[in-house]
Amino acid sequence: MIDKKKKSTQEQKTVLVGLVTADQTEAQLNEYLDELSFLAETAGVIAVKRFTQKLPHPDSRTFVGKGKLEEIKNYVSLHSDVEMVVFDDELTGSQIQNIEKELGVKTIDRSDLILDIFASRAQTAQAKTQVELAQYQYILPRLKGMWKHLERQGGGVGTRGPGETEIETDRRIVKDKITLLRKRLAEIDKQSFTQRKERGEFIRVSLVGYTNVGKSTIMNLLSKSEVFAENKLFATLDTTTRKVVFEQTPFLLSDTVGFIRKLPHHLVESFKSTLDEVREADILLHVVDISHPQYEEQLAIVNKTLAELGAAEKPTVTIFNKMDKYEVDAFDEWLEPEVKQELLNDLKQRWQNETKDNCVFISALEKSNIEALRQTILNKVRDMYQVRYPYRAEFFY
Repeated sequence: MIDKKKKSTQEQKTVLVGLVTADQTEAQLNEYLDELSFLAETAGVIAVKRFTQKLPHPDSRTFVGKGKLEEIKNYVSLHSDVEMVVFDDELTGSQIQNIEKELGVKTIDRSDLILDIFASRAQTAQAKTQVELAQYQYILPRLKGMWKHLERQGGGVGTRGPGETEIETDRRIVKDKITLLRKRLAEIDKQSFTQRKERGEFIRVSLVGYTNVGKSTIMNLLSKSEVFAENKLFATLDTTTRKVVFEQTPFLLSDTVGFIRKLPHHLVESFKSTLDEVREADILLHVVDISHPQYEEQLAIVNKTLAELGAAEKPTVTIFNKMDKYEVDAFDEWLEPEVKQELLNDLKQRWQNETKDNCVFISALEKSNIEALRQTILNKVRDMYQVRYPYRAEFFY
């Protein structure tokens, strides 16, 4: 994990490493490394250099080839302020061990970096337990290669079985810890389920989307509350729910953790209980940062994750956010207003067709077109009340 004490006085510096393979183009790798750099920044680490290589598949021993590893080693040895190397894909325990032995600096992968961010941002008992479970699930298959003797919880006589080696003992300790954490999460989940049941017969609306697309900002606008929001990845870990009333029509609005490419599967598994809010929602508000160069890929990643959660068929409104930034980035200053408007109309028409008119284009920062968003949500909520609770519909008009 990242050295928190070091971070408080001096930013740690790192280099990033990724591969162009048969399954990953150079353009995709550059986009992934941009995101990895942002992840590093979120964790309080400065990425000062990138190393890339074209290989049919990762080297089983050191991920990159021998020559590229030597190149990284030379750079690190010449820059003593670089204390860590981050790889964009998951490393095995033996790969970590081999790379660290060669480079002489700490080596982590994307999953480890994401886990570190989650660990630093977890606030509630549920989030902390989920992160701890994911960390142990990450460690378990890597024990043999990256073995560092774990602190024994019990210690002393009775902690080691007959004939066990130290690594077998540590593997047993980790498995026992995973079992304990799962039991603890099950208890927390029961409490969360009870709380959700006690919310009554309100329509439930959940904000979903890629990380850092503006969900929390939109949550604040719609609910007139102060939910933590900042321009960093995973600003929100714990689900926040607020009661909102539009024109005498009440509903519950929830903000959820953002999705991301290559999200570690053990993290998804650990956070399933948090994502129950998405599974149990009546309506989804899928927020998209339309100013992002790869917004369509991000949109597809979220849709894929929703499908994995069994939530793909829920009524959904796609909110294309950051239109102000999109217009600045996409159009030159000299472009005639009529041409610009025509291009914007084409863009909106395309997505209206794709979403069957279930989309809204806004700027949460500039607070533009928010009234149209409110009306769209209100119409969806009212329609849902008529379907779900027809005997109560009279109260919502």
